[in-house]
Amino acid sequence: MNYEQAHEEFIQQYVACRTGERRGRLERGHRHAEELFLRNVWWPLRSNFDDLHPEYEILDWRGRSYFADFAFLPGPVKILLEIKGFATHVRDMDRQKYSNELNRETFLSGLGYQVLSFSYEDVEQRPELCITLLRMVLSRYQTLGAPIGRVLLIEKEIIRFAVQHTGMIRPKDVADYFEMDPKTVRLMLSKLCDKGWLNSVKVGRGIRIVGYMLARDVLYYWD
Repeated sequence: MNYEQAHEEFIQQYVACRTGERRGRLERGHRHAEELFLRNVWWPLRSNFDDLHPEYEILDWRGRSYFADFAFLPGPVKILLEIKGFATHVRDMDRQKYSNELNRETFLSGLGYQVLSFSYEDVEQRPELCITLLRMVLSRYQTLGAPIGRVLLIEKEIIRFAVQHTGMIRPKDVADYFEMDPKTVRLMLSKLCDKGWLNSVKVGRGIRIVGYMLARDVLYYWD
């Protein structure tokens, strides 16, 4: 399937399942800049539109709808993609709009989203730079050798818990959150280390385990 066919199918898939303003926003909002990003950047890098959502709606801190150009949502990974033109986002922006945009990005970060912004000029004239930068970000969620085998449901939830809490998690944190026996939690955390999802954090000459962190280069989504 070539780009034109895949793009048409991609957009129509979402038009068909949306109604009201959400559908109208997609029909009005997916314009030249957004299509150019898919053609020049996303398709050359990914060759598919899997887990990509156009005109993705999120409520901001004021309870107002905000539509990101695209959301990439493979499992617990939450990346928002914006294509910004100079006129709309810089030249014609007043102080209040500028403050709102900064507050929105901070709010989205608090919700666990990573916001990636590309200038229209780069998407149009320097797409190879956008591809390189986007590849760098997405590589954080890829692995050379993903753990083998199906992860049990509770193990999935522990990994989600670790993804949402940057830095180290303690066995007590996991036990309290899931209301589980501490010994069972320690055993499951140890198994997740064996499977390559977590790394233990040790002190006292590397003898005592005080916590666990997500392993680097682990793919943050699973079957």
